[in-house]
Amino acid sequence: MPIVGGIIKRAFSLADKIQGLGQSPLELQQRTLQRLLKKAEYTAFGSHYDFDGILKDYDLIRAFQDKVPFFDYDKIYNEWWHRALNNSEINVTWPGQIPYFALSSGTSGAPSKYIPMTPDMIKAIRRSSMKTFFAGTRFGLDSDFFGKQGLFVSGSATLKPQGDAFVGDMSGISMKSRPMWARGLSKPGNRIQSMPDWNSRLNAIARNAHKWDIAFLTGLPSWVQIMIERVMEHNKLDSIHEIWPNLRAFAHGGIAFEPHRAAFDRLMTKPMIYIDTYLASEGFIAFQNRLETRSMTLILNNGVFHEFVPFNEANFDSDGQIKGKPRAYAADEIEEGVEYALAISTCAGAWRYLIGDTVRFTDAERKELIITGRTKQFLSVTGEHLSIDNMNQGVQFAAETLKIDVKEFVVCAVESEGKFAHRWYVGCEPLPNADAFKQLLEQKLFDINDDYATERGAVLKEPQVMVIPPRFFHDYLQKQGKMGGQAKFPRVMKKEAFADWEKFVAARNGL
Repeated sequence: MPIVGGIIKRAFSLADKIQGLGQSPLELQQRTLQRLLKKAEYTAFGSHYDFDGILKDYDLIRAFQDKVPFFDYDKIYNEWWHRALNNSEINVTWPGQIPYFALSSGTSGAPSKYIPMTPDMIKAIRRSSMKTFFAGTRFGLDSDFFGKQGLFVSGSATLKPQGDAFVGDMSGISMKSRPMWARGLSKPGNRIQSMPDWNSRLNAIARNAHKWDIAFLTGLPSWVQIMIERVMEHNKLDSIHEIWPNLRAFAHGGIAFEPHRAAFDRLMTKPMIYIDTYLASEGFIAFQNRLETRSMTLILNNGVFHEFVPFNEANFDSDGQIKGKPRAYAADEIEEGVEYALAISTCAGAWRYLIGDTVRFTDAERKELIITGRTKQFLSVTGEHLSIDNMNQGVQFAAETLKIDVKEFVVCAVESEGKFAHRWYVGCEPLPNADAFKQLLEQKLFDINDDYATERGAVLKEPQVMVIPPRFFHDYLQKQGKMGGQAKFPRVMKKEAFADWEKFVAARNGL
């Protein structure tokens, strides 16, 4: 459908140019915050925190930060969101009734979170999704591409009623609210996407793959890779391009892509464009806007107000909990190279909500950032300050050097001979020599993290590395009821969850 593709492309290219034209990041974010406050002024939350008074203050951002505290999920759910979910109360943190609650993908061993999804947020996510899609105009994709089909590898589209709302994966909520013109271009379609069992959905995709002309993919890299491998196995292919010759792009998110790049390249015979996205259940934060960088551009004018809290020992404790009332920086105040915890206020009724991610800006002027980890998933038992970004780089270096595919990994700090060590489980194919992997992993960690190098020479013992089949990770997720689509295995586990994981691995190994 080249004519349709051309019309869509031109329409969104024009809208992208007009939106926010001539406004600074500060102006865009002030305007966003003002709109959020005005809309929620007469909610229970807005009355409690005097949104009316904040809106009258000449320094809107400062007044907002002075009067409204930070919230993590437990605090905002227990104090506010539960009223909208369990009591079907209206006008709690956002006007009207909340029609949907997205079950966050969470991580293994963590309970599901219920994130409010309002009509305003659904529209905002749709706008940002289209911006991401049409970033392809800057990556050399032609009009033909924009009229072809896309395959969305996600969670189940089935939604369950709870009170006066529906709960389920964000993918199900998004599918239910898709515009009519997009439905014919979206695969695998409602029937397949509504299958509750992940393996059934995979098999249905594999059986129907020959009917579709897929040009782009979206989803978590680990699950998209499994989908491609299943399609290739079922159809006896050497490359996914044998069945989808027009496949050109993959918009991914949720976990770091670089450790998976080599494995994806081996599944392809044509060049691919990989577009990084930062889409959470709480909102669409950023997307890759240039091919020259893997960093993502912060979205400043679409229903999300951003704040950045330096992620350091003065502001956060060893469990990743915020301490006191640290200063938060707006988008115009950020510095390159500093690790920040991200807090957002949104058109879904989240207010100064610590999303749980840490980010670092690589280009302050362009507002480009990368995700470096999670506030509660990092290792610093002796002061080594090892972030998930560090771990990803170390694992990627070892995998590329040994020419293996690492599909999952997890690490925990364990006691060892009166000191501490990091114990790694790495799911890879083929299984390498564990000592060789360990040496390469440490070589990279020494290069990129001075604190790690210092502590390893003092109080931190050498890492313990176990290499295991990747299916162990998938089977464990299935045991936790979190198989497929949006489920993410944690990169760092706490002691109790790690003990359960090790018990599971031991049983699988027949020990």
